[in-house]
Amino acid sequence: MAKHVLGIAVVGVGGAVGTTMAAGIELLRKGLIGTDGLPLAGRSNDGLADYTDIVFAGWDLFADDLAEAADAHEVLTYKQHVAVAEELSKIKPWAAIGNERFLTLIEGENRMVDHGHRAIIERLRSDIAGFREKCDSVVVINLASTEKLTPEGNKILNDPDEFERALDADSKDISPAMLYAYASIAEGVPYGNFTPSTAADSPALIEFAEKQGVPIAGKDGKTGQTFIKTVLAPALKSRELHIDGWYSTNILGNRDGLALSNEDSLASKVKTKQSVLDDILGYRVDDHIVDIRYYRPRGDNKEAWDNIDIRGFLGQTMQIKVNFLCKDSILAAPLAIEIARCLDLAKQRGDSGIQEQLSVFFKLPMTRKEAPEHAFHKQEKMLLDWLAG
Repeated sequence: MAKHVLGIAVVGVGGAVGTTMAAGIELLRKGLIGTDGLPLAGRSNDGLADYTDIVFAGWDLFADDLAEAADAHEVLTYKQHVAVAEELSKIKPWAAIGNERFLTLIEGENRMVDHGHRAIIERLRSDIAGFREKCDSVVVINLASTEKLTPEGNKILNDPDEFERALDADSKDISPAMLYAYASIAEGVPYGNFTPSTAADSPALIEFAEKQGVPIAGKDGKTGQTFIKTVLAPALKSRELHIDGWYSTNILGNRDGLALSNEDSLASKVKTKQSVLDDILGYRVDDHIVDIRYYRPRGDNKEAWDNIDIRGFLGQTMQIKVNFLCKDSILAAPLAIEIARCLDLAKQRGDSGIQEQLSVFFKLPMTRKEAPEHAFHKQEKMLLDWLAG
C-alpha cells in the first residue's frame, strides 16, 4: 500500500494535548511506545492513515516550539521528552487568533494582526495550503481553550448568507473558533472540534461544509468523566435501576482548567457535559449536577468524582461512587488523533457534512437527527460499522 502522509493542523498545537499528540506519534515512529490508548490501533486495513505517517503543524497564542511547550506541560516523562525533543523543536506554531471577547485568562503574544475577519481567514487558508504542500492530505482539529458560550438563536449562525454578511461586517459575534472552522471548510479540509466552543456545529457552517463537500465532526472530546457516564448510564437503564441524582465534579490545573475558571467558558463546558444523561435514560434527572474547578497543583492530572444515587426493587435506594484519577492529555491526545484519521478517511470516501459515526469521540455529538445518540456501546457500533464500509 502506498504511503499516505496525513497532516494534522491543530488549533492550540502548543497546548498539553497538542504536544502530547505530536510527541506520541514521534515515540511510535521510533518504536519507543506501543499503541495502548489508541482505540483504532487494531484496524490496519480500513484505509486509515498509518500512525507513523502523521505529521503536525498548527496555531498557538504561545510561540514556544513544541519541545519547549511539552517541557512546560510536564505530561511526558523525562526519557520520553529527551527522545523526541529534537523533532518537537522543529514544530513552531503559526500565529493564532486572539480575542478577549471570547477567551480571557489565556494571554499569548503569538497573535495575528487583526485586519478583519476576511483577512484572518485568508491568512488561515494560506497556512493550511502551505502545510498541505508537504502532505497528501490535511485535517484541522480544534484543541484551543474553551470559548465563552455563544447565545443560541443568533441569526448569523443559522443562515449561511447572514454569516457571510457578518464576516464582511467584521461582526463581533463571530468567534475565533468559527473563523478557524470557516477557513478549514473553505480550503476543502475536514474539520474536527474537540472543544465545547461553537464552531462548525452552527447551521450556517454545517450547510457550508455540505456545499464544499467537507466532512466535519464535533463537539467536545469525550475523554474521562463523561466517557464513564455514557458507559454506566446505559447499564443502569438496562437493569431498570432508576437514577435519582448524579453529582459530578472535576479538578484540573492545566491551561484548559485555567480557561474554565472563567464563568463564561465554564458555561460552555458544563453544557456539553450535562447533555448526555437525560437522552440516554429517557427521563429527566432533576438532580444532575456538574461542577469543574481549576486547581493548579494538579496540572494535567485531572481528578473526577461521581456520586450516583439509584433506586431499585421495592423502592430501595443505593449509591455508586466513582473516583477517576486520570491524565487529561493522555486520554485526549489519542482520541484527537483517531478523529483526524477518520475525518481523513471520510474525505477519501467522498463523505461530506456531519460525520455522525464519530459520535463515540464526543460529549455532544453533531448529528443529522434531532437528538444525538449518547450510549457508548451504540456509538461504538456506529463507528465500527462505518469503518467496515
